[in-house]
Amino acid sequence: MKLVFMGTPEFAVPSLERLASEHEIAAVFTQPDRPSGRGQKVAAPPVKQSAVALGLTVHQPLKIRTPEVLELLRAIAADAIVVVGYGKIIPQTIIDLPRLGVINLHASLLPKYRGAAPINWAIVRGETRTGVTTMKIDAGLDTGDMLLATDVAIDSEDDAVTLGSKLATIGAPLLARTLDGLSRGEITPIPQNHAEHSLAPILRKEDGRADWMLSAEDLRNRVRGLQPWPGVYTPFREGILKIEKAAAESTLYAEQPGILIVAGHRLFVACGSGRLELLEVRPEGKRRMSAADFLNGARVQPGERLG
Repeated sequence: MKLVFMGTPEFAVPSLERLASEHEIAAVFTQPDRPSGRGQKVAAPPVKQSAVALGLTVHQPLKIRTPEVLELLRAIAADAIVVVGYGKIIPQTIIDLPRLGVINLHASLLPKYRGAAPINWAIVRGETRTGVTTMKIDAGLDTGDMLLATDVAIDSEDDAVTLGSKLATIGAPLLARTLDGLSRGEITPIPQNHAEHSLAPILRKEDGRADWMLSAEDLRNRVRGLQPWPGVYTPFREGILKIEKAAAESTLYAEQPGILIVAGHRLFVACGSGRLELLEVRPEGKRRMSAADFLNGARVQPGERLG
């Protein structure tokens, strides 16, 4: 089968590698190289790096809604276009091109968590199971007919990075089975129940600001779900303290939300319900460190608060 693959992040790499081993990948479309990391050096996206290693043709248009891209795709005449985390909305003119349609691997059990950040929001909202779904892209936001799906448990220690790796691993074979089934006419698309949908909007910096009125468990879910960016952060003294790892206690305490509590080498924050133990933190301009190391340098005073 001749395919065009559209994807950008690490999540898409296992799918590209699996499909490249079974089908002809006529072209790979990915986002342009951009500054990345603390040094802001220009870096190629993970999908480009994988495609180059596989000897595939790579295109990185700034915009996909152009006559040039449309004509290129029309000339390729792929049987299907596969989209995995590409990061751009596919226009109807492209959706109409391949005979098997534009097939998307989405990192949730649709119709739940439609949008740009389904892995993050599933953890933030306390889900214990999630999964991946293949679907035929239509003009809406993740509203197309579903093809196949598989689920997986969200472990209590999973964060968005580890869960993303799990979903990428199970998503690649699911995508391969989907394409094989479609080519043989063995899969019947199933419309989504739109009344049951939920949204997973693109993450913003402000999503990471800690609200100490939330319960400790809700805040721990945010610490797990908002990795690696924006992370959960809070004002502390003259700077910002980023919370890298935390545990939750549900017992009721008398302290006001945001108050810091030191117990030996352990550091807690009072929340709207329960208290959050800060296990690993990153003070502004410094390395990630244990709470014990932070306490050695910060000398937290009785009654100090965060936020």
